[in-house]
Amino acid sequence: MATVAFVGAGPGSADLITLRGARWLAQADVVLADALTDPGLRALAPQAQWVDVGKRGFARSTAQEVIHALLLHHAARVGCVVRLKGGDPSVFGRLEEELAVAQAAGHATVVVPGVTAALAAAADAQRPLTRRGRGRSVALTTAMTREGALQAQRHAATEVLYMAGKQLGALARQLRAAGWADDTPVAVVSRAGWPDAIHTQHTVATLAQASVLHSGRPTVVIVGTGALPPHDNTSLTPTQVSSTDSSERTSATGAH
Repeated sequence: MATVAFVGAGPGSADLITLRGARWLAQADVVLADALTDPGLRALAPQAQWVDVGKRGFARSTAQEVIHALLLHHAARVGCVVRLKGGDPSVFGRLEEELAVAQAAGHATVVVPGVTAALAAAADAQRPLTRRGRGRSVALTTAMTREGALQAQRHAATEVLYMAGKQLGALARQLRAAGWADDTPVAVVSRAGWPDAIHTQHTVATLAQASVLHSGRPTVVIVGTGALPPHDNTSLTPTQVSSTDSSERTSATGAH
């Protein structure tokens, strides 16, 4: 039986991968790579067969069932298969499905964490997601449901929305409906973790203006306390931030 390693590549440039992730690539026989992983990572596994299994929102993608079949096909033939995922495998990466498939077939599995897009976006924008005394909760949410519907919620002092770039105007309306006030700060970062990352600052009321600037680019939207500039000591009002700010927790909802 093979070992199947689910490795987080980070959300951008190849140098965001962890040392542990690089070591697994160095011993891989086959790499099944996501669309958003840096081609430069191939230099870390020149001995391996690379298979592209791209999944992109609103674009041509490899069906999840095909990925499962490829995973099992290669694991039956070689000793080490790396499933290389953009960001962190456990965040909107359908990791539970692929783990279940590999384990049901009797293969050993390993999960190697990676930098998720929310953290890269916060770093690029220089917007700490938590703030001492006023921003102690963060929620990671996908903006798109499985059915392709747009959604926004208010779970925490800082809400980070993945896969939101296509419909920023509609997202603003959803944020209002979820209880975020028009003057709530919003930071938008596209191609987080890449040298050409773009960060723009908005409010819920002006969020639609970001659509043109970030069009066609993978986009992360940060809403609430974590979107404030670091020198801004504003404490958001109760109408801007939900009561969950009073408890220290990190939540994640949605599915990739």
